Amino acid sequence: MIVEQQFLRMRPAVDFCSLRLVRSREEIIHVRQDILQPVVTGHDTGAMITITDNGGMGYAATSDLSSEGLKAAIEQAWTWAKCSAACSVIDFRKVVMPKYQGDYRSHVEKRWDTVPLSAKIEIARSECARLKTDDRIVDWDALLWFIEEEQILLTADGGRVSQHLEILIPGLSVTANAGSETVRRSFGGFDLGRQGGLEILDDIQYTQQAPKLSAEVIQLLAAPNCPTGVMDVLLDADQMYLQIHESVGHPLELDRILGDERNYAGTTFVTPDMLRNHYQYGSALMNITFDPTLGNQLATYAFDDDGLKAEKVFIIKDGILQRALGGVTSQTRAGLPGTANSRASGWNRPPTDRMANLNLEPGVFSFEAMVGSIANGVYMKRNTSWSIDDSRNKFQFGCEYGRRIVDGELREVVKKPCYKGISATFWRNLKRVGNRDTVQVLGTPYCGKGEPNQVVRVGHATPACVFGDVDVFGGE
Repeated sequence: MIVEQQFLRMRPAVDFCSLRLVRSREEIIHVRQDILQPVVTGHDTGAMITITDNGGMGYAATSDLSSEGLKAAIEQAWTWAKCSAACSVIDFRKVVMPKYQGDYRSHVEKRWDTVPLSAKIEIARSECARLKTDDRIVDWDALLWFIEEEQILLTADGGRVSQHLEILIPGLSVTANAGSETVRRSFGGFDLGRQGGLEILDDIQYTQQAPKLSAEVIQLLAAPNCPTGVMDVLLDADQMYLQIHESVGHPLELDRILGDERNYAGTTFVTPDMLRNHYQYGSALMNITFDPTLGNQLATYAFDDDGLKAEKVFIIKDGILQRALGGVTSQTRAGLPGTANSRASGWNRPPTDRMANLNLEPGVFSFEAMVGSIANGVYMKRNTSWSIDDSRNKFQFGCEYGRRIVDGELREVVKKPCYKGISATFWRNLKRVGNRDTVQVLGTPYCGKGEPNQVVRVGHATPACVFGDVDVFGGE
């Protein structure tokens, strides 16, 4: 490629220099209340230059990929590296940057571009129309969001990584109203992105969801509020993914542990000593893995954005904290093991420590067995609200749909089920972990962090789980 040739020709005599070239495009089909919204298409291309030299580090991004544009970015990155040499939080001569060669492509069976736009619009239009089953349904919509991204990471010392991602994020939602009461049921959109093509719609049974959502939203209108009390909670996988994300993923980001986020997105209750001293994060049933290599998850890749090779590692094993989520720079700063999770939201942002595929390994319990183990509790599905303090410790979550569990049986539907807790205490009360039949492969495109802000894609595969002694309450 011309850009690569130009970079290699211009590379300066520094300790380390890299170019990260990103090309992305997206297409969004959205049908609301049976009306097709304007189809959104987007294209974005640019490059980030990173330089470390004499202990300092600097970077500069540009959308001008001409020789003049690249030269200007290289000069600016080098200037920043010189300026930071005496005042960086780490001597970057100590950071051994990766130099790998390799490539990765999403596995795609039915490419987005092989199906006419009119046919994809018809899929969304048809599913949207099936949501309107009752006059009390006041809003309904269907979404198909396609993303394609190509990235090349080139280092001046011979490293080259090429990665090509294709992603589909489908969604359905339905809202019902009666008097002053408004309730919602949804599927995907926020939490159901995967790598792959249109075959994903078959995998998730997209065309079978509308009748179920419409029936459940009408049930919620007449349902009583969730009861209040301390009891067991059975969280479906579509709520577990957010529980993992907020009370495990964010607290264990190593740059956050080192204090980098405190002025913006908050700190964490986790300390370096917890990582060194085998902190008990949860019960012995808690096994969390970091696995960017896993099949069709939203954040699957072969190398992170610093070029570090991705591999599956345990973050928490049998409830004991093993390591944090930190890339090569944070690992060097902290003197602690980490993961290949240095990631950026695009060509105009530097990589920071981010979750990728952070998964709860399945257990042995069937859904029926988990229900049968509960004398007094609530089954909760899909997040609708969340709040967590600035140390990522105390949290409060609300769900769209609930059912009472009494004497081992699912009973009446309840609306606005909510629960709260403290991260480690909550996970130490993990009582049952569902088997593979309860696992869902989920992921959000909207994980925010960093200043200036970065929004990255994160995957979570998780089974349903039972937690004991949980503070439960109903929304008003």
